[in-house]
Amino acid sequence: MSPETEGAGLWINRLLVHQFRSYARAELEISAAPVVLTGANGAGKTNLLEAISFLSPGRGLRGAKLGEIDRIAPAAEDREAAGPAAWAVAASVMTPLGPREIGSGRDPGSLGPANGNGRERRLVKVDGVAARGQQALAEVISLVWLTPQMDGLFREGAGGRRRFLDRLVYGFDPEHSARSNAYEHALRERARLLKSGRGDAAWLDALEDSMAGHGVAIADARLAMVERLQQACDAAEGPFPKARLALEGTVEEWLREGHPALAVEDRLRASLAESRRQDAEAGGAAVGPHRSDLAAQHAAKGVAAGLCSTGEQKALLIAILLAHARLQSLARGAAPLLLLDEVAAHLDAERRAALYREILDMRAQAWLTGTDAADFSSLAGAAQFFTIQDGAIRPRPAGSTSDT
Repeated sequence: MSPETEGAGLWINRLLVHQFRSYARAELEISAAPVVLTGANGAGKTNLLEAISFLSPGRGLRGAKLGEIDRIAPAAEDREAAGPAAWAVAASVMTPLGPREIGSGRDPGSLGPANGNGRERRLVKVDGVAARGQQALAEVISLVWLTPQMDGLFREGAGGRRRFLDRLVYGFDPEHSARSNAYEHALRERARLLKSGRGDAAWLDALEDSMAGHGVAIADARLAMVERLQQACDAAEGPFPKARLALEGTVEEWLREGHPALAVEDRLRASLAESRRQDAEAGGAAVGPHRSDLAAQHAAKGVAAGLCSTGEQKALLIAILLAHARLQSLARGAAPLLLLDEVAAHLDAERRAALYREILDMRAQAWLTGTDAADFSSLAGAAQFFTIQDGAIRPRPAGSTSDT
């Protein structure tokens, strides 16, 4: 292990996973150094990263519903011995302000039809005390991730890019999560009332007032994040391409024009009120931060990221994540935890080495997965290596490039 990583400001030193996808139970005790997980496809590497991702607000790195995550025990397994079906994840976390205990899981009371309303509920605990919302997790830990499914982020719909950007914002503004949830709730309620045709004007006014206040704050936070990311991308050196970023959207444009936030709130509120009939027919709302998009270009080529090769798109994503990690390290005294699933795919040896070097230089606890241990050979002596096979997680001898 590299001595530099011992001083990392944010890291998990104990992880517990219960009834989560392929894991009946898993426990890891680790140091601040990067963690490398290797094993065959389907061994459970991504499942473990997904479990960690639920230590932050949102629906995890797969965007799964709570009920899709519970482990289904094999028929031959003693189901009573396996314990409750509801999944849970807990961790002891070292932070710049000292050790913290966090956990999250599906409320066992929301399992099956017995709860009467079919709604799933997620529980969150911080230092042993139940938290009122997921925002409490973002106040303790910052997590960002890169998965193979995100290789198409720049080619696909804007929703994925908004979620990607919002996760980066969480690292600087934990309240962004609560604002986003409040905005989405008001957006759904307004759409429901408009569709029913029985919308009470006073209630619609209240919902639109909530959307205006939260929506402008969301857009402003995203704009500030993109501006800071651009500066960090411009200053970066190395083999990863520089990205040119822009946030596109009506509310963002109003803010860029220099209007005060309260004036933009008034403008959004008025726009929502004027478009009620149109929105009732189309569904949703024609204007708001739920329509915004993160645009990216390969700066050196002047080509939209979505038109670049798969390898270039992945390199651009990594460049953006590294820029964010550097910013957070400077602002909060600790880099975020990085969950990098199959990160070596589409990266040549030079870029792999540059990525690992940045991780070590930032003293970030990165969790990296791959099928070939040789892809991580340059991390030997600086990272912790584990092999995942048949639901078991075993340490791999230092310097070994074989999982057997």
